[in-house]
Amino acid sequence: MFTIRGARDSLADLPAIETARLSVAALQPADAAALRRLTDDPAITAAVDFLPTPFTLQDAEDLIRSGRRGRDCFLGAWTRGGADPGVAPDPAGRDLVGVVGTHLRGTGTIEIGYWIGGAARGRGFAYEAVSAILGLLGARFPARLVVAECRPANVASWGLLQKLGFRDTGEEGHRPGRRLLKRD
Repeated sequence: MFTIRGARDSLADLPAIETARLSVAALQPADAAALRRLTDDPAITAAVDFLPTPFTLQDAEDLIRSGRRGRDCFLGAWTRGGADPGVAPDPAGRDLVGVVGTHLRGTGTIEIGYWIGGAARGRGFAYEAVSAILGLLGARFPARLVVAECRPANVASWGLLQKLGFRDTGEEGHRPGRRLLKRD
């Protein structure tokens, strides 16, 4: 007897996305140095509980490698069309301004998270990158609920998540001090 099983959900092969100002694609081993430069910032490592301080090249390589199993995928948000004013240029000629993490949680949920580098904050890059990823996830996994965790005191991220259609569930998140938000 043959059994037909549905394809196992995986984030390992998420396609790259182009937005007005960004190229958003899964981080690759060659991106480790740019990821380390962006992420080794106390404002980022203090806000994202699984990031160590200092954030080393080995940490960057390990984070990128974590996507091999398909349950997690970290996507880099790179500026398009050359250097963007106010963003430190990458020696490879691309400017990594942020990261969007996607994580399969159980059978019916995807969690997203993100961080934006200091020089790029307040310029709409987080909204642009995360909204593009939400569109991709909605098309690829229409039956999955998309959630995020955020500290209510993180006013900028809380407001961005609300702007993206997330609402407070009233539940505590899995991480200390965070609330669970779900996307309508």
